[in-house]
Amino acid sequence: MTPQRVIQRLHQHRAWVNQKLLSAAAELSDEQLRQKFSIGQGSIWQSFIHLLAAEYVWLETLLGDESPLLPADLPGRIPGNQLGVGGIASFEQLRRDWNQLTQRWEQYLQTLTPAALDDVVFKRMSFDPQRRIGTRRSDILLHVCTHAQYTTAQVVNMLRLAGAEKLPDVMLISLAREEAST
Repeated sequence: MTPQRVIQRLHQHRAWVNQKLLSAAAELSDEQLRQKFSIGQGSIWQSFIHLLAAEYVWLETLLGDESPLLPADLPGRIPGNQLGVGGIASFEQLRRDWNQLTQRWEQYLQTLTPAALDDVVFKRMSFDPQRRIGTRRSDILLHVCTHAQYTTAQVVNMLRLAGAEKLPDVMLISLAREEAST
């Protein structure tokens, strides 16, 4: 398997896990989604928003925007742009926006070349816009997946604590077995 195929596979897994988490959370009430916990981002809802925001910001960075902001944070936000964390009001909107972002990720990942993996991508820190950091594209792509897996573990634990009846199986081997059975 080539390096870019490994990265594409990890991102395929990340997107599959996101859908599993959303499906499990769809069974919960809004109160359960927003229930406070002393782990992760503090609630299932905030953890979903955090994951979505991270995926959005890193994709924009990979596409060349050194100072990406979420659309809801942009001055004069364009009407009709549904991907705005501050503007996400419902679980249905969260799911719809995340599906749109997933499609953008899939399109981006299809363009990866071996040479592009070694490119240095620059990002300005939101807390210090004068600070510009360069990171290898492959490391950013791997970071997005490992960050998502770390946060997924927190969400699964919050789902358990919130009373979800069926916890999602989020292991990569489960994705492979699911694919093999179809």
